[in-house]
Amino acid sequence: MNNVGSGSIIKGYYWSEPVEVKLVEEYGDYIHFVGTTTISRSHIDQIISREEFLKLQVEGISPDFSEDPWKVFLAVETVRYRFASLYDPLLAMNTSKVDALPHQIEAVYGHILRLPRIRFLIADDPGAGKTIMAGLVIKELKLRHQVRRILIVVPGHLKDQ
Repeated sequence: MNNVGSGSIIKGYYWSEPVEVKLVEEYGDYIHFVGTTTISRSHIDQIISREEFLKLQVEGISPDFSEDPWKVFLAVETVRYRFASLYDPLLAMNTSKVDALPHQIEAVYGHILRLPRIRFLIADDPGAGKTIMAGLVIKELKLRHQVRRILIVVPGHLKDQ
């Protein structure tokens, strides 16, 4: 085969645009080819002869490294945060500038976030850290992409706070 593997970009008269290779399998004189077109993202699943497969053009990938460093940093941070909750169960607490108390950590991570549906009324004595607990729950759910809307209901006389 002509150095075509998963991730390669190839061109051929079969397709009107370049194709990204996902899978290549040999079956005697034929090649099973699975891929996706690079522009329209159409699925390709074909069996072609070995001679036709050898005629395909492989495009080289040439990175230019010309992007602004701060944009690259933000892209890498985005990917890192996307997967961070898989490895750091206390992600919201570790990325915030708040020092949570043990009872707040236990309530948020030990009870609230373990439930399949999160709907809570947080009511406690003044100064017990309700705002910190609510903030941790909201931030954790946002970092895990598990929430689209949040409704916060407070008594009327506290709405300005």
